[in-house]
Amino acid sequence: MSAPPTEGGTLRKTLTAAFTLLLLSSSPTLAASKADTEAQFRQWLQTDLWPEAQKSGISEKSFRAAFADVKLDWDLPDLVPPGTRPPSTQKQNQAEFASPGAYFSEKRLQGLATTGGSLAKENAATLRRIEKTYGVPGPIVVAIWGRESGFGRAKIPHPIMDVLATKAFMSTRGDLFRRELIAALHILDSGDVREADMKGSWAGAMGQPQFLPTSFLKYAVDFDGDGRRDIWKSTPDTLASIANYLAKKGWQRGRDWGFEVKIPANVSCAQEGPDLAKPIGQWAASGITRISGKAFPSGEAKADGMMLVPAGRHGPEFIVTPNFYVIKEYNNSDLYALFIGNLADRIASGGGAFKGQFGNVGKMLRSDVLTMQKSLEAQGHDIGKADGLPGFKTRRSIGRWQADNGMAPTCYPEENMLGKL
Repeated sequence: MSAPPTEGGTLRKTLTAAFTLLLLSSSPTLAASKADTEAQFRQWLQTDLWPEAQKSGISEKSFRAAFADVKLDWDLPDLVPPGTRPPSTQKQNQAEFASPGAYFSEKRLQGLATTGGSLAKENAATLRRIEKTYGVPGPIVVAIWGRESGFGRAKIPHPIMDVLATKAFMSTRGDLFRRELIAALHILDSGDVREADMKGSWAGAMGQPQFLPTSFLKYAVDFDGDGRRDIWKSTPDTLASIANYLAKKGWQRGRDWGFEVKIPANVSCAQEGPDLAKPIGQWAASGITRISGKAFPSGEAKADGMMLVPAGRHGPEFIVTPNFYVIKEYNNSDLYALFIGNLADRIASGGGAFKGQFGNVGKMLRSDVLTMQKSLEAQGHDIGKADGLPGFKTRRSIGRWQADNGMAPTCYPEENMLGKL
């Protein structure tokens, strides 16, 4: 599983693929190259992939059956046919990064919450059994289900063997997709799904929970008792597989994902990060309160919590639990995990949008943020990865630098810092 591409990125890739196809169809030389590539693909299957599949325990009969009807999908992005060079890496440091607030479409969240609430009631008995088995709350499972595949209603049209074989043979991440292709062969060998039904996304993620094949082998479960792990058509198998994934990644039974809070001005925002955890009772003693006005649950007082300020002082503020970082195992993004947490709260209790509003952030160029990161790094700050994106280590380094220089810490890159840094 990986963070989905932006709509604009998908459109660009689609247009690029369409233009490539147009060239291939209009040029005899390129058309011949395409035919040559198809022939090389068949040779690659036999001389390169088959020995590895055989070594992993796949029989020749299974291998031949799996690839009998597989074809290269020339519409996929990031393809590097044999004899060509990967496209030069585009410098992204000049692009503006998006405001975090754009991620939380209220219309979309309301729609998912309405449908998710209805489906949670419809599947209440299954969700109770799942929570008893895996310790993961039903609303969290349903929220991920909704975010990943629209509760199984999104179109997932790609034959997964075509996708994985194409990308293993000629993509910019061939080694990754080669591993996934071998895993897909084992899924077919298990009898859990027919090849015709094994559909996924253009990125290789399968079924309603959007599992990569290696994740399927590790985490998919048969929860409806029919003898097959079916994440394509079985709602119980889909929901239980999501819960099993989170449980195996360390979900702490009986704990929430986190709480939106108000951090007083005299409490530094530069205390953010999973490596700076402290008991939630200590955060509360410092003056941090829940924005809802409710007290923190008594059972959380001695349990670890972490400060999270995704937009510094310019947006909503949180104390999150280790379960927040378990959600990030599903998709390594703070915003994704916050989206899931907020959606789960809406499904569970009719909650609404975060109270804090994302301010006017996301307007700076990545090149400017990159310059800040390099300057902070040169001064001894640990900013994480210098990539022009303000992750939690960059945010707290900014807060510490601001405090050291007599400024009120905002823990977020600002234009007036450029010259001073």
